[in-house]
This record gives sequence, structure tokens and C-alpha cells, in this order.
Amino acid sequence: MNVTFSDFFHVPSKTVEQYGAFNISLLADLPLFVDPFLLFNSKKEEYKQLHDEMIRYLRFLREKSEGQNLDAGLIRAWYRFPEIGQNWLGFSITGNRGHGLGQEFADGLHVNLGKLFTSFGDEKITKGSHLEKLCLIRDGVGRDSISDFTNNLILGYLLKYTQTFAQKHIAAGMRRRFAVPKALFNYDTESWEVGMFDLPAFGGTFVLLTPKDILTRDDTWINKTDFVDQFQSIPDAIPNDALRAQINNYFKKQLPRNPKRKDEHHAAVQTMLQYPELVDYFIRYKEDRGDQAVSISAAKVTLSEYLYLQQFKSLPDLLRKETGFYNLSGTTYEEAMKRALFFKDVIENKGGHKIFYYRGVPVEREEDVHILYRMTWFATDTDVSREANDGRGPVDFKISKGRDKTLVEFKLAKNTQLKRNLQKQAEIYAKASDAASTIKVIVYFSADERARVDAILKELKLDGKPNIVLVDARNDNKPSGSKA
Repeated sequence: MNVTFSDFFHVPSKTVEQYGAFNISLLADLPLFVDPFLLFNSKKEEYKQLHDEMIRYLRFLREKSEGQNLDAGLIRAWYRFPEIGQNWLGFSITGNRGHGLGQEFADGLHVNLGKLFTSFGDEKITKGSHLEKLCLIRDGVGRDSISDFTNNLILGYLLKYTQTFAQKHIAAGMRRRFAVPKALFNYDTESWEVGMFDLPAFGGTFVLLTPKDILTRDDTWINKTDFVDQFQSIPDAIPNDALRAQINNYFKKQLPRNPKRKDEHHAAVQTMLQYPELVDYFIRYKEDRGDQAVSISAAKVTLSEYLYLQQFKSLPDLLRKETGFYNLSGTTYEEAMKRALFFKDVIENKGGHKIFYYRGVPVEREEDVHILYRMTWFATDTDVSREANDGRGPVDFKISKGRDKTLVEFKLAKNTQLKRNLQKQAEIYAKASDAASTIKVIVYFSADERARVDAILKELKLDGKPNIVLVDARNDNKPSGSKA
């Protein structure tokens, strides 16, 4: 079964690897992200130039933001960008559809460039400028937004990078010329221009390749989590002892008695807003450790290649051996349940559990399990939406045919919120989505995890419920047939 870019375009996977590109899956987005710090820190001049061009554009926006109330049309034209789904990276995992950078991101960037980032492009403390500043200041701006923004600002490079590979290695019949909007910014006309490119064609649009050495898996090197976790050590790097004392005092005043982690997070953010220079000292700390960013990201991408392109790729082939699996039909509940049970059987009884392991260690993230489950829906006419949000928060999967809807929650047994999820979450989502049914699939990797799940189900009086599917993914002492 065709899964990867090289499969679909009949190119040896080694050729893609030698070119330096990540051999993406064309069945579902993979949770990898472009980290702009890897451009900044690179020894490759073309990457450094790309980062410089990104900062040039942000300086242009900063100049337009200073003391100006921009026309809404200009904010849309300069600040808003779609997700570039054609690179098949990101966080949607359902096909390659994402939300892009909408009005909230545009407004936040405009305001912050005009007020908090007035020195953007002219920093004195850091070695350079970094668009990741925005994720430190504004809630809701994380790795996906930073990656999307970076992808848009380097789109022209990615188009040329893919075109060069395609013209050399992909048959002409599998390529098309595409007019791509926002491929180049013209500083004379202050507008984005369309570019024409000869690219691999798939699903009515083009496909983009991305160099592996600008990708990371979990978070960008400069991120808010690290800033908050390391916040109390940041003032120590400030040479001005009076300022350092004021910052520490302000931070302590924001904390209640017996503060919890969320209180410390809030206090750190409030202190940062009061003393924006803290951001630059944190960024300088990260810059000085840039070699770690390169090595850590490379290791994560290597792991991702193994999991997503070798291990996970074997699941569709295992499922295809099940007669009629990819032709299942019925109500959404019947179809979703059949796929969940097929998935369970392959994992438990046909060696599929090996997919979950890397060097004997099981996967640790539910989003990786979600990718596997998404592959069970390959080539279906049923609408499969991941993290659908119908007013009460996101649900893992919504399976729908018109008004017929079923919600599927796919969880790891070690999830600390499992009890709460089983008790409330899916039922709340079902009401919000008007879904007639819910299915809860729980994957466990040890006897202890199984015992924990059994205890929770018994306490909640859910043991034996047909819509709760337990999947035994243990690697050692594998039973010949699961009694789950």
C-alpha cells in the first residue's frame, strides 16, 4: 500500500533521503514542525539567509505597526496566512487540513510588534532576532503557529527545493505547473506575488518536500514551557543588580500563598509583560546552547522516521490482509467499532503490537496512537475529523455521515486524566456534537496499566460496556489470545 511520498511518486526512498528531505506520509499529517531557530543556528548560508529574510519581513510589519491603526484589508494581506497543508506536516493528523494563521494571530502579531516588540530587529542582548518571541508573549501561539508562520515566510524556498527534486526524479506525468499565491513578497509594491512552479501533483494540488535538518518533533527550541520552567533562573543573568531585584520582587508579588504551578506560570507571564527584556535574556540563554537544539532535533526526527515511516507503515499492510477491511460499511457506530476491533485483533493476535515499540520502549504519546488509528480509515468515504470541536472542547475523532455521528476517544492507559475522561468527556462531546454514540479505545502496555484500567472501569461501573475497547499492546509475555 502506498503510504509515503516515495511510494506515491515511484521514487526510491533512498533518493529522498540523499536529497535531505523528510519522506512524508500522504495518508496523514505527521507531528513534525519547522523550527526557525534551526535556520538561525545553521552553518548553511542558505538557511541563514532564509532567517534573515524572515526577520526582514517582520521588521517591515513592525514599521507598519508603530503608532498606526492599519486597514483591516492590509492586516489580512500582510498578517494572515493559510496553513501550508501541502507539506503534510503539523498537527491536524486528519488528512492534511489545518486552520492556518487566522485573525487572532494576525491581531496579536500586529499589536505586539507595535507595542512590546518595538526593538524587533535591533536587539542588543541577543545575537539576532527571533519570531518565536510571539509564542512567549501570547497565549495560544505554540509550535504549530510558529511553524505555520515560518513555512509561509520560507514558502518560496520550499517550492524551489521541491521543484528541483521533482524535475530530476519524478516523471513528467506526475507533475504539474501550479500558480502558488504568496510565493514572494515584493517590498517595492508592498504586496505578495504569485509564483509558477513545476511540482508533484497529488489530490488536486501539489506536494512540498521539507529538509529534515530544519524539523523538530515536540516543540521549537525557544518555547514558552521552557521559559516558565526556567523563569526563576533568568533574572540571575541580568547584570544590572537593581533591575534584577525589581524583577524578582515583582514576580514574588504576583504569587499567592502556597502557589501552584499554574500560579507560577501566571506570575511569570505577568512579570514578562512588565519587564519585556526578560524575553531577550531567555533567548540569549537558548542561543548560547544552540548546538543542543541541533542534536536534539536531529535525534527526534530520526525517531520519527523510524516510527512513522517504518513501524507505522506496516499497519495498513497488516489490515489489508483482513478480508474486506478497507471496504467496511454500516452506520458510523458499526463502522467505527468494526475498525476498532480489527485494530485490536491485529495488535493483540497478529504481531501488530510491535508497531508501538522503539528499541523495546513503547510509544508515550497519544497523538502517535491517533496516527495509527487514522490509518485504519484510509480510502473511506466516511468523514473522519480529528480533534473536532463543536463547542465543548476537542474530541479525538468524529466519524460522520450526514446526521449519523459517532465520537471515538483513543487513550493510553497511563493517561493521568483517564478516569475523568471516561466519566465525563465523551458524553459531554456527544451532546455538543449531536453524536448518537461514543466509543472509547484504551491501549495498555503492561499488567499494571491493565489493572489500573480495570479498577477505574469497575469504580465507574463501566466494566463490560461494549463501547469500551481495551487493546493489549504488551511486548513481553504476550498471551496467545487476549481476554480483554
